[in-house]
Amino acid sequence: MPGFELFGDLERKHVNDVLESGVLMRYGFDGMRNGHWKAVELEKAISERMQVKHTQLVSSGTSALTIALASAGIGAGDEVIMPTFTFVASFESIIALGAVPVLVDIDDTLTLDPEKVEEAITPKTKVVMPVHMCGSMAQLKELKAICEQHDLLLLEDACQAIGGSYDGKPLGSYGDLGCFSFDYVKTITCGEGGAIITNNETYATHADHYSDHGHDHVGKDRGAETHPFLGYNFRISELNAAVGLAQISRLDDFLAIQKKNYTILREALIDIQGVTMRRVPDEGEENYSFLTFFLPDEETARNTHKALGKNGVDGCFYWFDNNWHYVKKWDHLKNKTSLGKLPEEVLNGLPDYHSKDFSQSDYWLGRAVCVLIKLGWTEEETKARATKIKEVVQSVKSITLG
Repeated sequence: MPGFELFGDLERKHVNDVLESGVLMRYGFDGMRNGHWKAVELEKAISERMQVKHTQLVSSGTSALTIALASAGIGAGDEVIMPTFTFVASFESIIALGAVPVLVDIDDTLTLDPEKVEEAITPKTKVVMPVHMCGSMAQLKELKAICEQHDLLLLEDACQAIGGSYDGKPLGSYGDLGCFSFDYVKTITCGEGGAIITNNETYATHADHYSDHGHDHVGKDRGAETHPFLGYNFRISELNAAVGLAQISRLDDFLAIQKKNYTILREALIDIQGVTMRRVPDEGEENYSFLTFFLPDEETARNTHKALGKNGVDGCFYWFDNNWHYVKKWDHLKNKTSLGKLPEEVLNGLPDYHSKDFSQSDYWLGRAVCVLIKLGWTEEETKARATKIKEVVQSVKSITLG
């Protein structure tokens, strides 16, 4: 990760196909295309790789989440359960529809704690949205059982975990709907882009229409298409889709490289006393884009992260202090700060997140250090990096803990 590290001839070929045709829009202009329909081809490729019936390409992972929710009829006042550790896009997509994000604690998987999810359900709850952060997944079997018991939608935010699997199914395909991001720093990239996957024909049709101003896409005359319901412009371009079409064909190669590099780093740390690894559910296999480990306490974790940076180990994250990925720094959400007036359902429905107790999430994320796994490292570079990380971790532990 990320896929841009290995851009090559295949990406250039698909992009040049689009440039030579001159048709950058995914819809229409049939006679000018020279047979190139990159978005359509990419949707078919994603459906095949993810073992689902339907894929809808859109402009970003954020728009994918918004469209997925809208396609299932989620709207004003509906509650969507999501984790305290994610990217801000998760709650942005919910609020965009006038729905209410209900933040719930994480556990040692660094994803939703199923017990806390059950406690958070109210008569207004409509969706449970686990976020498969940093390449690994939530406890989907337990969450699906909760959803079935309470008649809730299970929406997988797999934007950071494409290529991982759970119970033999690709991540994103286990729930009712799944979403991916193909932005510039994802495992496979379109530059900008996203996708919704589902086996539900109704949701797929809704996503297709909603993402293109409500166009029903019936016939070949775009101007004659009808609009069954309101929609917006969340279209992907043919140029972006062209890059993604090359990258999806290389996904398994990327995953193999990530797993090899991940394993070298993990083996260097696994036997250090006081260091434990993030728990991956027994049924799952992560996509190996990040290695995440726990230190004995928050001070040791924070000092380790600082020491790694000072010693030239880039690509390391201490999410607990991050502005974008943890509830602790989401003051704009807590204060309900918006350029325009928020819907009454959001204003009245949002809990007081200033006073909400997320000590369980603090406990786990406060002790976690996360290391990005790059595709471009040589084996020699990866081994040298593993040795350096091990030395830093051991040094900080001995100083901090005595």
